[in-house]
Amino acid sequence: MTPNIPENTTAGVPAAAAAPHITVEGFDSPIPEIIDLDSPREGVPLVIETQSGLERCAAAIAAGTGPAGVDAERASGFRYGQRAFLVQIRREGAGTWLIDPEPFGNLDIINDALRGVEWILHAATQDLPCLSELGMWPDKLFDTELAARLAGLPRVGLAAVIEQLLGFGLAKEHSAADWSTRPLPEPWLRYAALDVEVLTELREELIELLQADGKLEYAQQEFAAILQAGIAPPRVDPWRKTSGLHQIRDRRQLAAVRELWLERDSLAQKRDVAPGRLLPDSALVAAAKAMPATVPQLLSTKGFHGRAAQREAPRWLRCIAAARDLAELPPLHLATNAPPPPRVWADRDPEAAARLATARPLLQEKAGELNLPLENLLTPDYLRRVAWRPPADVTEDSISAELRALGARPWQVELTAPLITAAFLNPQPLPPKEPKQVAAAGGQ
Repeated sequence: MTPNIPENTTAGVPAAAAAPHITVEGFDSPIPEIIDLDSPREGVPLVIETQSGLERCAAAIAAGTGPAGVDAERASGFRYGQRAFLVQIRREGAGTWLIDPEPFGNLDIINDALRGVEWILHAATQDLPCLSELGMWPDKLFDTELAARLAGLPRVGLAAVIEQLLGFGLAKEHSAADWSTRPLPEPWLRYAALDVEVLTELREELIELLQADGKLEYAQQEFAAILQAGIAPPRVDPWRKTSGLHQIRDRRQLAAVRELWLERDSLAQKRDVAPGRLLPDSALVAAAKAMPATVPQLLSTKGFHGRAAQREAPRWLRCIAAARDLAELPPLHLATNAPPPPRVWADRDPEAAARLATARPLLQEKAGELNLPLENLLTPDYLRRVAWRPPADVTEDSISAELRALGARPWQVELTAPLITAAFLNPQPLPPKEPKQVAAAGGQ
């Protein structure tokens, strides 16, 4: 297939990629002409699904040069878990490769081929977990989404960043598709290949922007922090993330949610379907609130409808019955060392509220000066924690130590510790509380 790109290219890259550099300030003015990036420059590759093909792929990638663009497609909302159903890799001299991971136990051979190579990913924390399940983990990383944030781009989705920096229009119509589908339709494969088509060129543009603003070191520290953090451990009591759980105020009903969630998760894993396709979270909460004892009662509960619900009704009733008979019930809330929500600080600890209220605008102003989002200047949770429980002796050194212990990177500590220290040493008084409105007699 012939790529739909202009004949004039620079180093194999469509002409728009070699266009004059566009500064961040220039984003207020749209690029005059957007070129649709609708076909890979070497055509749509065949999907690798055999061991011999995988070995050819690994050899080609190892023989390539420079960084490698990497992406993965999942089947979120369709299959159980977040595993990858397609892995895309592009490297100079190797071309683009599409790998179906399902026939293979792992992709160790691909990981070995990429040893010492910088991986370019967009929003790396989304794809690294599923790649790590396949035995893939980068030695070096460049995250184009995070780089775009630090560079101050107004929109940081992959298609938006490509459009702003390279002048290409990249369609994203298949991002939420069921990538477990086999065989994968050709339009989907084209879309997948295009996701890594210009990552190398995008990296070069972002490096230029970051260098111009003196932020390249910030980005490098952020990328290193992602790799050092690794994959987060499994969540304690994952059932507590059930949507709508805040409606439950009774511990026995909470136990019912837990029993239903665990059974749904087990069944979903066995059938390899997304748990929500068996029962939505809203149905778990509704059943826990109603505590039905019979099939008709269960089937009249919100979310339990259709043949599937009727067929599995005894299974869900057993969960509710088990919760009804439990002697030891789960606590309504897990103990945590996290600060309470800031909205209650003024009542619980006015001094902490004043520290937070004074420090936050200073950080916001600094973020504005640097043209980057506040949450990238400093993780909001870090500021809340140090404001809620500051060191006994507030100095720039003690605040810096607290921030480092929480996980702030050196560049963040250097920029924010002086501001936080100044705010904590001279907190501004909170505005007086507005008196509560008292209803007039007669309901007027």
